[in-house]
Amino acid sequence: MKVAVWDTYVSREDGKLMHFDIVVPDYIKNESIVFGFGETYLKNKPFKTGSITSKECQFCHMEKAPNNIVSEIKVKGYYIIEMEYCN
Repeated sequence: MKVAVWDTYVSREDGKLMHFDIVVPDYIKNESIVFGFGETYLKNKPFKTGSITSKECQFCHMEKAPNNIVSEIKVKGYYIIEMEYCN
């Protein structure tokens, strides 16, 4: 499956800057949908964060997703790659 990777940086209430990627099927081009996936992910965090807009989340690149990411996208519609200060 070809996917679009959206690079995302969101401020946490403690001042740290979360960095994660939102991975979606390549045919999803509406950024409101991508931002919604990101907001859903943030709601499950035990700390408060800022919201996601085009300032925090931007399209980065396309790539072929490995099977584990494809499996989760088929279930949830998206996949999150946590990189910095996500926990």
